[in-house]
Amino acid sequence: MKKNIYTPIIVLLATLTSCELNETVYSSIFTENFYKTAQDAEAAMTAAYDPIGDMYSGPAAVLISDFSADQTYPRAVVGRNTLTLFSYDANYTTQKSFSRTFESPQQVWSSSYDGIEKANWIIAKVPATTMDETRKSQILGEAYFLRAFYHWMLTKNFGDVIVKTEPSTTEKEAYAEKKTQAEVYEQIYADLDQALATSLPSYPNVTKGRPSKEVASALYAKAALYNGDWDIALQKAKDVITSGKYTLMEDVRDVYRPEKEDIARAENMWAFEAETTTPGRSHQLLGLYGPPGSAAPAYGKTTFGSLFAYQAFFNSFDPLDERRLLLDTTYVDKTGKTVPQKSVTPITQKAVLVKKYQEANNVGSNTSCNIAIFRLADIYLIAAEAEARVNGATTDAYDFIQAVRDRAGLDDLPSGLTQDQFIEAVLQERSWELFGEGDRWYDLTRTDKFLTVIPTAVNDVFPTRPVQAKNKYFPIPQDEINANPLIQQNDPWK
Repeated sequence: MKKNIYTPIIVLLATLTSCELNETVYSSIFTENFYKTAQDAEAAMTAAYDPIGDMYSGPAAVLISDFSADQTYPRAVVGRNTLTLFSYDANYTTQKSFSRTFESPQQVWSSSYDGIEKANWIIAKVPATTMDETRKSQILGEAYFLRAFYHWMLTKNFGDVIVKTEPSTTEKEAYAEKKTQAEVYEQIYADLDQALATSLPSYPNVTKGRPSKEVASALYAKAALYNGDWDIALQKAKDVITSGKYTLMEDVRDVYRPEKEDIARAENMWAFEAETTTPGRSHQLLGLYGPPGSAAPAYGKTTFGSLFAYQAFFNSFDPLDERRLLLDTTYVDKTGKTVPQKSVTPITQKAVLVKKYQEANNVGSNTSCNIAIFRLADIYLIAAEAEARVNGATTDAYDFIQAVRDRAGLDDLPSGLTQDQFIEAVLQERSWELFGEGDRWYDLTRTDKFLTVIPTAVNDVFPTRPVQAKNKYFPIPQDEINANPLIQQNDPWK
């Protein structure tokens, strides 16, 4: 896990300093001497994915949402409770003091701009590279997709942010002002239009960990949903669904089983592909979610009991819902004894275990459990919500949500729901379907429900949670404010 703090300015200054030496550098992706061959282009493309690993190995991309929302909560150690209690500051002081930047919003900021800079170099330089034209087009498609993804990660977490579309070769070029969120989404859409116009392959003719054409449409749909562009969200979600390239797994538990990961890509459209061996990268969700003291072999060899689901969230499931099998109130220990809920952890007698990241034969604390980023079930629910917002609770809207409910073993929603009732049902369905995947907080913030939902998401570990309006977005890291004279902190964090 990388723990260094990389802001756009700091990365650039380090690069420029190295270039002051009186020698020609050929190996850096930030030089004019690179991007000459197909090998150069492939190496640059691989490097542009590294920030995904930086965000998902912590995994800050998941934890900053899940520590903040109403489904799961952390044990109050190493500063994790600052997100649950909304007590963080713009310097992310507590996370830094415990060397936990890799679990903080600052990691998302620094990794995203690292990825944007790398994508910008590819977009600027690869068109002139001598290589197979089809593969060149695919690489450019991936770069445009990644630049859109990184900007989306930034704006959904920080609101108004810097938009970067050119590589920086001087310190002056690295300084930039923020754009409004509307302008950020405009750039995201433009990049995705470019990606969809390239030779990106369709599933299954795609390398694992790389986006297909349908994944670009999935990001387009979700970005449009977050931005309130319902017609666009509906059309892009329908593009994915009607392509017929992806299908829902019959057993929802197979979506998360490492031994099923190859066939599960039929639903897990794009994921952080975790590996337990070098040069792959893993993450710590297995260790966080498993019982303390590595007590339950089924959860993994090394687990800490640091993250649990709220009892109220567990109770919200229909007992017949297959997805409730991904939660548990007991576990079987190494002797074969069933440990009751009251003894799961010393911090509460009402801990609920999350079973989306289990691997009995993992290596140490590492795991090969993938973290879903875009799933087909999500796309069905995006289509259901967007259809309802555009046209009301139509038959199509009911059909989209029922595809997910059928897999969960649930009956149809009641007929005759109003538009508002149906949308509320979709948001609830998203909560049940996507818990533990870093999604829920953004549903609460984009709908402005966080101010009413979070104060009720409490238990004996966190009896009060003083959320404020300013917590809709995280503060821009103070390190970046200090380094960039053109940027100011977002309101109301000033």
